[in-house]
Amino acid sequence: MASNLPTYSSLMLKEACSASEYVALQLAADRERYTELGQHLRAAQHSTVLTVARGSSDHAANYCAYLIMARLGRIVASLPMSLVTLCNAPLQTRATLAIAISQSGQSPDVIEPIRYFREGGATTVALVNDAASPLAHGAEWSMPLHAGPELSVAATKSFITSLVAAARLTGHWQNDAAFLDAIAELPEALHRATCCDWSQAIDVLAPSSKIMVVGRGTGFPVALEAALKLKETSAIQAEAFSGAEIKHGPMALIDEGYPLLIFAPRGPTQHSLIRLAAEMRGRGARVLLAAPDDIVERDLTLPIAATPDLDPIVAIQAFYVMAAQLSIARGMNPDKPRHLNKVTKTN
Repeated sequence: MASNLPTYSSLMLKEACSASEYVALQLAADRERYTELGQHLRAAQHSTVLTVARGSSDHAANYCAYLIMARLGRIVASLPMSLVTLCNAPLQTRATLAIAISQSGQSPDVIEPIRYFREGGATTVALVNDAASPLAHGAEWSMPLHAGPELSVAATKSFITSLVAAARLTGHWQNDAAFLDAIAELPEALHRATCCDWSQAIDVLAPSSKIMVVGRGTGFPVALEAALKLKETSAIQAEAFSGAEIKHGPMALIDEGYPLLIFAPRGPTQHSLIRLAAEMRGRGARVLLAAPDDIVERDLTLPIAATPDLDPIVAIQAFYVMAAQLSIARGMNPDKPRHLNKVTKTN
């Protein structure tokens, strides 16, 4: 761990490092609303749970789905939005919970499904940063992220606050006081995470044009988000894979010096990821194993939260600091990725 916060060389870095402050704001707000939502979800007994999201928000939805399935035993699916926006499929909406996640709340392919499901009698929840957006108005339950304005094109603090909102939703649905207490400790854990020294990753990735990012379980959404940010801000061809899938084809791409970033947070999948890292090193890959400080084989130290289910939130915080610095090391501007806009509207 480094002792000081990084110098703010970009808006992306500044906004990422401010996440702890905005998480604290979120946790201080809407407490009664989350309690009411939890009571509603426990009483409703939904037979179908869907997530509705794109881009980074879809990675947050992946994390939300994992928590709901692991902690509540409900099967969660990601809705192909074109079924509503383009195909006019006759979807059954009753006894359904639809959870949308969005920073802007402006994209039609997120707004229209939520309106469709609400009109059909489903419970609709929007975890959205813009509380005045069409998505926020379209959902029955609008839960603001409280991330404040985000000026860098690459989403950071809004992604982290999306993960926190997903954890809050799950904790209140489950009515798990211990988990909610652990969530309350996230601001301090996020602040510590900004001080992690991942300079070794910059040394490896600055000259690279490709990478595989690997995760599993709650770590897989982090791998998805990390790969997207490496594409967006450093123009590296980054692909995310589950540690359980990498041997089903992607292995053929790995040759001498091929970089792999492997996220191995605490939990039941950690051992298999550490074993995978050792095997890939044996094949000549340039492995960057990110794991907590009790794992001697690690290359990068992963911060931890008060409970393993929250570790992905602080893990992505440590990654964001490195990613912003990597972009500049590659001669790029992380605040203005080429060909990208802050708000993407698709149908």
